[in-house]
Amino acid sequence: MKLISLISGGIDSPVATHMMLERKAEIVAVHFDNRPFTDEGQLNKTKSLIKELEKHHNREIKTIIVPHKESHIAFGKHCKRNLHCVLCRRMMFRIAEKIAQLEKADALLTGESLGQVASQTLRNIRTESQAVEIPILRPLIGLDKLEIEKFAKEIGTYEISILPGMCCTIVPKRPSTFSRLSVVLEEEKKVDIEGLVKKAMNGVIKI
Repeated sequence: MKLISLISGGIDSPVATHMMLERKAEIVAVHFDNRPFTDEGQLNKTKSLIKELEKHHNREIKTIIVPHKESHIAFGKHCKRNLHCVLCRRMMFRIAEKIAQLEKADALLTGESLGQVASQTLRNIRTESQAVEIPILRPLIGLDKLEIEKFAKEIGTYEISILPGMCCTIVPKRPSTFSRLSVVLEEEKKVDIEGLVKKAMNGVIKI
């Protein structure tokens, strides 16, 4: 089984990646670089987290960095602000699906936990998942934050994840927690989705 793991500098996605490494899955780590809406710290933390996972599992993890700035700018200029996180997540899934096709991967992997943040309500997860056809695995879906943090401490990623790093600054103050697919699809018509995916794919960096 080969998986495309959407991994950030946070606590959750490295734990989800660890769980599937334990199941002997082959992992390709994909990090979406949100600069300038975040700082270098998030990228550096992600690299360190992947190295820690490599060390813990004694295996190399192919890593791909995706520039995500242009999507943020397009959604920020043209779309409803409260839907920004949902639109962003759908774009990430689209790009990750393209990478999965190139890598001949079987599914995407995320660190989503039900209800933990606005983009992870049940309704929003459903709306976001409908952007792609590839399966999306969510091994943390029923765990709470304390349970996830316990796993992170056990595998040595927790202390890295809590290092300083600027959170994404383009996130809306009041993000939607109950998105409707019909509305999201209308908002996506306001931007060049395929063009944004192509631009992101042209800018990927493989580590």
